[in-house]
Amino acid sequence: MGNKNKTISFRVSQEKFETLREIAEERDLSLSAVFRDYVDLLVAHDGQVEVVPEHEITDSTDTSDGTSFPPKVEVPKSFVREHERLELQAEHLRDQLEEHKRYVTKLRQELDTYDDGEEVIQLEDLDGEEEDDDDPSYRIGSSFDESI
Repeated sequence: MGNKNKTISFRVSQEKFETLREIAEERDLSLSAVFRDYVDLLVAHDGQVEVVPEHEITDSTDTSDGTSFPPKVEVPKSFVREHERLELQAEHLRDQLEEHKRYVTKLRQELDTYDDGEEVIQLEDLDGEEEDDDDPSYRIGSSFDESI
């Protein structure tokens, strides 16, 4: 099952529609691209998106509870490096897994092409056909008869 795009439909006034279309034309985007970008931004920030006209944007917009928006968090470089290392390791492991799956598939295909109609002869069966009851069998590790 792949990703399927869904359609969202809503109504806006003619005036707001014209304003949105002008914004899209200014940025050389389609109107649907403006909405897709907004929805992507909304999802990426867990609904914490504030739409503000460009002339009102400042470096640190304070919200009603005194925190800045969008929230800023400093992440140590060691954390970023460790994350990148783990991503590379995960990618390497995924590659190894795919290679292993291909090898197992190849072995299964070879096994399937192997002729099942071939007769398999067990060595015990060969010994049993020619063996006389008078002739003792040879055993490794048993006591030797030195009289011979």
